[in-house]
Amino acid sequence: MSGNKTFTMLKPDAVEKGHIGAILNQITESGFRIVAMKLTQMTEADAKEFYAIHKERPFFGELVEYMTRGPIVAAVLEKENAVEDFRTLIGATNPADAAEGTIRKKYAASIGENAVHGSDSDDNAKIEGAFHFAGREMF
Repeated sequence: MSGNKTFTMLKPDAVEKGHIGAILNQITESGFRIVAMKLTQMTEADAKEFYAIHKERPFFGELVEYMTRGPIVAAVLEKENAVEDFRTLIGATNPADAAEGTIRKKYAASIGENAVHGSDSDDNAKIEGAFHFAGREMF
């Protein structure tokens, strides 16, 4: 059974380009409720820990540099079938492959600067939400 909460981050490129309001509006218009949200800056240690699953990948250093170059917006979202519905809303990682109207199609510049993160499973949503909102029970 799929859960009713997921985690997202608006990445540094989306924040730098002033897309916070438009992206949050698209999220809420799609039926998601924002349960928790904060504007924050990831440290190098934070980014390395959050993306540890990719540490052996050749792009890891670039990913850490990208995610620490500016502020992000971290949020927990609520909706029935949250993870799957949010993954559909954000679109493919490569904006060239993303469906029309998706967040990445509208706001992402490339695979590397793809505007938004969305948890890929209920378990990861819990882990990622706890990472950014430690001490708060949301899942």
